[in-house]
Formats: sequence, structure tokens, C-alpha cells
Amino acid sequence: MQPALVAWLALSLLAGTGAEEMCGGHPATSSRSIPAPQLSPEEQLSPHMPESLRCDACHAIAFQIEEQLRRAEGKVGRKALSESDYVEVLERSCSQGWESYGVQELDGEKRLAGPGLMRQEPMTVMVTGGPWPSR
Repeated sequence: MQPALVAWLALSLLAGTGAEEMCGGHPATSSRSIPAPQLSPEEQLSPHMPESLRCDACHAIAFQIEEQLRRAEGKVGRKALSESDYVEVLERSCSQGWESYGVQELDGEKRLAGPGLMRQEPMTVMVTGGPWPSR
């Protein structure tokens, strides 16, 4: 009896009968189409940060330096950081991974997006990787 039950179940799943009829079909789902930003050749291929995104890049760098300084100052407490500590913080800030940054298109304008940057939309496509982390 058990092989017959398994065969019936497999055939009903393959035929697609039963589940939709018993549950009333598939629930209505709304779909959204979110296009990826259309990048210019400069934005796609240049090893340098495009001029239109430099202000955002400067804010991201300042945010990362501030975060690294906050961590370093937290480790020493009330004591002042030495000059070598500051140099180490700056080197660590520049050599860290920047993979969490990329480009989003917001209101028709391309903007750099990532930690410490304003106006990030949760429902947009962000282009990351490629040349972006090294820029």
C-alpha cells in the first residue's frame, strides 16, 4: 500500500493538481522592478573616482577615519593617542576593505552608497565590486 501512496503523491505533484485547488490558488503577489544604475564608461572602467561622486567618497573616507579613531581612542581610555597611533589609524583606514560601498541611483542621480553616507534607499540596486573598492 505504501508504494502506491508514494506513486500517487509523486504523480499529483508532477501534474500540479490538488495543491492549488485545495488552497485556492496562489496568493496575489505584487512585484517591483528596480533597475540597476546605468553607468557611463568612466564609471564602469576608470580606476579613479568619477568627479560626480567625489563628494560622497570624501564623506565615506571621513566617516571611516572617524570610526577608526573612535576605536583607537576607546582602547587607550582618557590617555591621548601618540603620533604613531594616529599614523596607524590613518593607514588602517586607507588599507581597509571598501567592499560595502557602491553606486545607487536615487531620484535619477547616481550616488555613492555605504556606511556613513546619507540618503540610502532600501529598495534600490547598488552596483558594487569591480573597480569601486579600489577607487
